[in-house]
Amino acid sequence: MLHIEPVTLATERLILRPMSLDDVPAYGEAAKDGELWEKKTTTVPRPEDFESYVRKALDLQASGLALPFTTVISDGQQVVGSTRYMNIDAANHRVEIGTTWIARSWQRSFVNTHAKFLMLRHAFEVLGCNAVELRTHRLNDQSRAAIERLGAKLDGILRRHMIMPDGHVRDTVVYSIISDEWPDVKARLEERMAKGEAQTA
Repeated sequence: MLHIEPVTLATERLILRPMSLDDVPAYGEAAKDGELWEKKTTTVPRPEDFESYVRKALDLQASGLALPFTTVISDGQQVVGSTRYMNIDAANHRVEIGTTWIARSWQRSFVNTHAKFLMLRHAFEVLGCNAVELRTHRLNDQSRAAIERLGAKLDGILRRHMIMPDGHVRDTVVYSIISDEWPDVKARLEERMAKGEAQTA
């Protein structure tokens, strides 16, 4: 059985710390960067709805079904989004990384690479997961490209899987990385992080 507890994960540039109600104002500011609630392929609350969002996430954490993180830039301690382990299947040693959103100014930066590295490393090397799932909207090309760059394999598409806030029905694309694939995925992520840091040095 997986035993998942709140934990802080960090590289030199990024911190993933346990979600807290104290984060509500900072989440609202981060979501304003790009008006993320307007994007049809993701579900990000409006600033005034983040207290409910955080409370629901913490309820899922208390029930053992999720472990939500606040995404923080190390330099300046700026909150730029959130991510979580979710759909935790403790008996079968599987988790999903999802409900990930990043302020627009920090998209296509080092943030997502470092966050995925931290969560995948913890999942495989500390929690002992057999597999980690990543899911996204079939029409979210940016998210799909990022997942595929990780080296995740396509498992399939769940057709008409979710009703989105605007009422349209989402087809969900399901990817996964299994434990045997992690060493190669890790090496690629470490190479990308090293290159990114060299470019900004």
